[in-house]
Amino acid sequence: MYVIASFEHSFYLEMAINELEGNGINKDNIFAIPLTPKVGQRQAFDTIHHSDGISLMDGPAIIGTLLAVVGATYGYILRWGPVIWGLIGLAIGFIVGFAFKLLLNRGKLFRKKTKGTTTEVVLMINCYESQAALVEKILYNYYAIGVAKINQS
Repeated sequence: MYVIASFEHSFYLEMAINELEGNGINKDNIFAIPLTPKVGQRQAFDTIHHSDGISLMDGPAIIGTLLAVVGATYGYILRWGPVIWGLIGLAIGFIVGFAFKLLLNRGKLFRKKTKGTTTEVVLMINCYESQAALVEKILYNYYAIGVAKINQS
């Protein structure tokens, strides 16, 4: 039987491995896999399949629509007419809204991963079915994020 757990990389992981070895789990049956965090900048634009909760298009759309209405309204008394002034208002509103939204979210968009953040470690333990409950209890005692049991048969 395999018991798979996820930990933050900390001394609790080492303590859990030591206690597992002390309770009869062979060192060859414990496999730790550290996960590498993503380094770099976030995507500036959302896609259909991925959204990070920071939308850069809602503000420009609102301000662009607002200035398009104002441009079309005052376009009746200006020389080029309501359609041209509505489009000019839309363009100016979109650019101003995009710049404003970019300034508000620049900290979230261009933040790089800091060196002090912890990574996750996946721990796989191959044990007998009679040991699985003890292994699960030990892993939860040392603050495992999650534990799963997989039967080999």
